[in-house]
Amino acid sequence: MLQNRDEIRRTFCAVWDKHRDGSPLDSLETLIRDVIVQHPEYHGVLDDRDSALGHEYRPAMGQTNPFLHMGMHISLREQLATDRPAGIRRIYQTQLARSGDAHAVEHQMMECLGQALWEAQRAGTLPDEKTYLNCLRHLRS
Repeated sequence: MLQNRDEIRRTFCAVWDKHRDGSPLDSLETLIRDVIVQHPEYHGVLDDRDSALGHEYRPAMGQTNPFLHMGMHISLREQLATDRPAGIRRIYQTQLARSGDAHAVEHQMMECLGQALWEAQRAGTLPDEKTYLNCLRHLRS
């Protein structure tokens, strides 16, 4: 399990390097690569490892943290693969049937994930699965 910001960022950069070199990837690296490939706007960030490791992204300044964004995609895909919390896969499939755009559905679901994580961090608790699933159920594609 990755433990700190720099280690996570190094992993993203290493997977991107392996992908470009055509090196074999394990299953987690394949998941990471798939998310990176869907985000060409972040490829330049991954190409400059030194800048990637040191850059501070400030949401208050309108900056999106590409590593957080891609990490949320990965977290959501892991939730879908395991159907944890129970019922998330069905919600995703319903949303996907409505919109037909898996990436857009993930972005919508990530709003609920981000809210659940923020509320849990603020309260010093684990994320509330019921509230998270309720938010997901109310998404409109």
